[in-house]
Amino acid sequence: MTPLIPRLHLFEITDQPWFPAFLRSRIQDALTAAWNSNTPLQPRSPARIAAATLIRELGSSLSSYTFVDFCAGGGGPSPVIQRTINKHLKAEDKPPVDFILTDLHPNVAAWEKVAERFPQIAYERQSVDATNAPQHLVERQDGKKVMRLFNLSFHHFDDALARDILKDTIHTSQGFTIFELQDRSLSGMISVLMLGVGAILFAPFFAWKLQSPVALAFSWLIPVLPFVLVMYLRIFHDEARISAEPPVHRAVQMSVRLFALDRMPPAFGNEQSIPGE
Repeated sequence: MTPLIPRLHLFEITDQPWFPAFLRSRIQDALTAAWNSNTPLQPRSPARIAAATLIRELGSSLSSYTFVDFCAGGGGPSPVIQRTINKHLKAEDKPPVDFILTDLHPNVAAWEKVAERFPQIAYERQSVDATNAPQHLVERQDGKKVMRLFNLSFHHFDDALARDILKDTIHTSQGFTIFELQDRSLSGMISVLMLGVGAILFAPFFAWKLQSPVALAFSWLIPVLPFVLVMYLRIFHDEARISAEPPVHRAVQMSVRLFALDRMPPAFGNEQSIPGE
């Protein structure tokens, strides 16, 4: 389907060095909530849909991977994906898999809490550049293969950066998965705008839950957080998700062929988290 809005690649506010770290953390908290929430209109959270996709696509080889989240933010969907996958593996009488959280701007405080709850999740304290992954992350001593995860992050990258990331991925990993939540359709545009509205309406609840008056102040008094959230998920990108527009299919396929001679052929798909959209 032809996208409603043409592609415009704009700079990412949260990636800028001048963007305050305390506001970046609140944005990451909101995105984590978006991944893991379900409503009457959305019976399964996007994180559970992502986990089901990995279980279905990897099949019997699922337990042979270690999953490295290269843009983990505040944790995003990885804790729920890990829990869902390992519950499935336990039912199949197979060993659990490990997840590793990394980011260019590591949110160690959030990851420490996640790792305390889930023993199969570890994290990297140092900044990690996805175009040049540290050797110890991609060369597993336990013999596991590496599956890179890009959760709601690949839309950040311009063409040159995306190619560099794919090149490093294909040379050092055995698989990669790209999940996005938005597209450039009318329903995608409405969903993104509603997230900004939700950030305003639920600001008191999250401010109380996170013990963060800053979240309330920058949602109601100075609505920076809702604005940045909408910009973060803006629909002006070509998304390279496991559901992507045809131009992105071609771009990823061309990069895979260039760097790996079809050793890692990409697969694409789309699943609506809200029925009827």
